[in-house]
Amino acid sequence: MMKSMRDGFGEALVELGKKNPDVVVLTADLADSTRVKEFAEAFPDRFFQVGVAEQALVTVAAGMAEAGKIPFTTSYAVFSPGRTFEQIKVTAALSDLPVKIVGSHAGFGASMYGATHQSLEDIALMRVIPNMVVVSPCDYLEAKKATVAVAENGKPSYLRLSRQDSPIITDENSKFEIGKIGILKEGKNPQVAIIGTGPILNEAILAGEELQKNGIEITVINNHTIKPIDELSIIRAAKTCGAVVTIEEHQINGGLGGAIAEVLGRNFPVPIEMIGVNDSFGESAKDYRELWKKFGLTKENIIEAVKKVIVRKSY
Repeated sequence: MMKSMRDGFGEALVELGKKNPDVVVLTADLADSTRVKEFAEAFPDRFFQVGVAEQALVTVAAGMAEAGKIPFTTSYAVFSPGRTFEQIKVTAALSDLPVKIVGSHAGFGASMYGATHQSLEDIALMRVIPNMVVVSPCDYLEAKKATVAVAENGKPSYLRLSRQDSPIITDENSKFEIGKIGILKEGKNPQVAIIGTGPILNEAILAGEELQKNGIEITVINNHTIKPIDELSIIRAAKTCGAVVTIEEHQINGGLGGAIAEVLGRNFPVPIEMIGVNDSFGESAKDYRELWKKFGLTKENIIEAVKKVIVRKSY
């Protein structure tokens, strides 16, 4: 089944609005695209359209948080946090206010709009800010759970959402907890741990199925929380498998791959291969899958990286 995680976010917001009168939503002229239109219709007195003024979007939200509200700010990720970094840092994070920054159309989702609208740096921007929680769900269902979780965590938080419909790879019973990994596929005596984030994880599952046919067992880990990162589980996976491959629809520099390398470099170094965008801007394409192929983010690339890292284990 295919469904967009931004739809899951929008549905969760309406449910939150029914339960908690302190939940408010702000957007920068993108109510339909970011799926907050239904919240606006259900709770018009708690919806605020600030227009094309992203810095104001975050600053106003910080004031609302100071007054006891739980504000969700929505825009394309390339605009927020891309255009609002200073306001997020100074008006929200510095005072540890529970402002929720929701970056939609992250990664290559806005493929037809080209590099200017493709946010491949947002994880790096947000994870470097003190007090900030960074969550990148993998599908529609997890986006719903993540929306509820960040609403309740009392912290400044960044929620990264993709635009496109993507496979639902979790289920209603899949546990979601901020700061804890999820296991999507667990191999028997696995040789490699594939650690990923976002909808690109479906490619890792497909790669794992292909590798298993050839006698290579892997474990696929859903690292939905980039910060705080689940260090103990990552170290445990590295000890069990002896090698790691990371996969993300984001720059390798400063992204999930960098975060995993930091954890393992400090605690338990193992061979690691990182799949992501390698210090490059995006480009226009009719479909985001063309860009996954162009930038090496497909199951075939994952299979190649797994075989490569297994060879490195013998060095």
